This record gives sequence, C-alpha cells and structure tokens, in this order.
Amino acid sequence: MQFEFAGTLGVADGRYLARNDEGAQSVLVVETLGAPSPPGRRRRRSREVDPAAAPHSLPLSRATAVRAYEPFDSAKAGAGWLSGAVNVEGTVDALVAEGIQLLNRALHAQATASADPYGQEVSPERAALVRIGYGGGEEVASGRFSVAREVDVRGGSPRRRRREEELHPQERVAAVLGGREQIDSCETLLLRARADLDGGRTREATLQLRVGLEALLVELAGARVDPRHEEDMATLGARRHEVGEAANLALRGELDAGRESGVRELLEICERVIRRRRVLRG
Repeated sequence: MQFEFAGTLGVADGRYLARNDEGAQSVLVVETLGAPSPPGRRRRRSREVDPAAAPHSLPLSRATAVRAYEPFDSAKAGAGWLSGAVNVEGTVDALVAEGIQLLNRALHAQATASADPYGQEVSPERAALVRIGYGGGEEVASGRFSVAREVDVRGGSPRRRRREEELHPQERVAAVLGGREQIDSCETLLLRARADLDGGRTREATLQLRVGLEALLVELAGARVDPRHEEDMATLGARRHEVGEAANLALRGELDAGRESGVRELLEICERVIRRRRVLRG
C-alpha cells in the first residue's frame, strides 16, 4: 500500500522495519518529495507580503507499507493477487486499513518519542493518492513497484458514508463554534479510545473507555426518551464493572481475547448511544 499526503508527516524519511505480535515483518518506507530547504537557526524578520501572491506549493509525503511476511512466488502470482484485490471493495478496505495502521504506528511513536501532544495520526481519506501494487524486494524497499493500481478511498466505505450523512458533521461544527451546542467530555474520550483501538493499542483504549463510559453515563442520562437509548444505557450501566476490571488488567499487561472482545463491544455500544442522540436531535 502506498499513500501520498500533501505536506510533511513528521516521521523522518527512511526505511523502518516493523513486527506485529506474531513476529510477522512489515516495512514502512517514508519519503518526502519537493521539501523546501530547512529553516535557519535564527528566526527571520517579518516581511511584507503581496495579498495577490499565489500560495506556496507544499511538499508531498509518500508512505509505502510493505507486506514483507507474504512474498509472492512469482510475478504472475503477484499479478493475480493484485487483479483480485482491486476488484473487491472489502479487500481494498482491508488492505488500506492494514497499511494506514502501520503508518499510524510510526506517527504515534514519533509523537510519543518527541513528547509532542499535537502529533496527529492520519486517515486514508486525507491522502491525495492511494496505490496498491507489488514488486521485487529492492523495488518495494525503495517505495517503488513493478505494477501498481490507483484506488479511490475518498468516499470512504459505505458504512462511513452513511454515518457522515446521518450525523451532518458540518452543521454541528457551525453549531459548536456558534455556541449553540457543546461537545460532551465522553465524546472526546471515546474518540480517543476508538483511535487507540484501531491503532492496535488495546491497553490505552481500555483505559480511555473506562473514563469515557463513566462520563457518558452521567452526561447522557435521560438525553433521549427512546426505548433503544434506555436499553443501551441500562446495558452499559450493568456492564460498567467489566470495563473497570479490564482497565485494571490493562495496567498490568495485555488483555486476553475475551476481554478485548468485551472492550470492543462496549465501545461500539457507547458509540451507538452518541450517534443515536446526534441523529435524533437532527
């Protein structure tokens, strides 16, 4: 998988070897194209600008996620895989998610290593271009392909598109900035839990969920007179102890499959409560 983003990503150019929990190896290749010269040590004086001047061009960041653990026996096998992959939407989505997760692992590590609280992960929809392809070892290790296909991820998955259509995010942005609505604490906490869970950081997600769930039970109590809302809130209240137990275990180590499944399920219920409140509010 290869992603191109406008601007810089924050991770230094280079080749990074990564391993998952099973020891399977992947390679992340980061390359910045058209980067301006680094600024000098001293801050420049301010200078007058031309209001009609054209905007400055941005560098392009290229990130290539390579599956080093699943080599093809031949170019023919690679061609067959690529042909099948790009014609199945679910396969494309899975490959995109795998590639972006590797990139976000690097971005998260960079933000943590540099103590940058504003370091951001990225979504595939932010990419200017996304490619799927295959190539020889030296090619892909340099961010190149023998054969590649461009894929469209701008619209997102059908599920994501439906969710955005239901929630009308632009309308809410205007309402929040205009002081007509406020963002609940549980929304922020649960968004962080989702980012951690999708990024493979189960322990962090569990700890975020513990606090986010407690905030939700207080902030959204009685938010809707709706049987489904009340049922979900009752379920969360009855199972809040599961999150507390999972969080205590997460402090001491990784969760087992059963606990992780429970965390995922409860986070999805929390997200459903928030989404329903927003949709029914209109």
